[in-house]
Amino acid sequence: MEPVTEPAVDRDALLSAAMARVAVPSGAKVSAAVLAVGSGESAEYGDAAFDTASIVKVDILAALLLQAQDAGRRLTATEKAYAAQMIENSDNASATALWHTIGRAAGLDAANERFGLAGTVGGEGELWGLTQTTAVDQLALLKQVFGEESELSAASRAYVRGLMGAVRADQRWGVSAAAGGSWALKNGWLPRSTTGLWDVNSIGRVSVDGTDYLVAVLSNGTVSRERGISLVEAAARAAVSAFGDG
Repeated sequence: MEPVTEPAVDRDALLSAAMARVAVPSGAKVSAAVLAVGSGESAEYGDAAFDTASIVKVDILAALLLQAQDAGRRLTATEKAYAAQMIENSDNASATALWHTIGRAAGLDAANERFGLAGTVGGEGELWGLTQTTAVDQLALLKQVFGEESELSAASRAYVRGLMGAVRADQRWGVSAAAGGSWALKNGWLPRSTTGLWDVNSIGRVSVDGTDYLVAVLSNGTVSRERGISLVEAAARAAVSAFGDG
């Protein structure tokens, strides 16, 4: 008898179906990407570019670590202090300092080319929070941080993961809503002065029933930060549900 081949599961279709059940406020947009670490299967919903807001801080730190690796040096005490404040507390002044250290948008873009982020463009001047990115690119960044095949060394990856697992209590929302166990994340939120509407994003790793997932959710156009958080959390749960068959 011929061996029976199991049909491939269309994860994109499952994710689209799950996202169709997410209540997206009028005028808002959301995009998501998810990867099951064990199987390597992934799914994506939406391909639009969004402002990063503060999730770019993970990218800034990854670029800094890559540059330090290239130079054969460790981070300085000052850089480590900035990194901890930037990731754990989402401190903007620390992010601006490290943005300058990496060479601003040019430095970020050079690192991202090596990380495989094809649709991410660093913000102009001091405006690192207006870096443009996609959910798929943020998933690629998470793979650099949490995966084994990475431009970052094992020590660099562990360092970023440790900071993402120690964000302060009032910032532990977002993709963590999908977690049944441990998580590590970075969130971003930004009111746009031009519209009065919010960018709200969340990226990270979550553990659900013993399975690890990398999840990236980007949104814009909500009337408040709270509405944005609710949208992002619903989308994160939807993303993980696309793998609910185990």
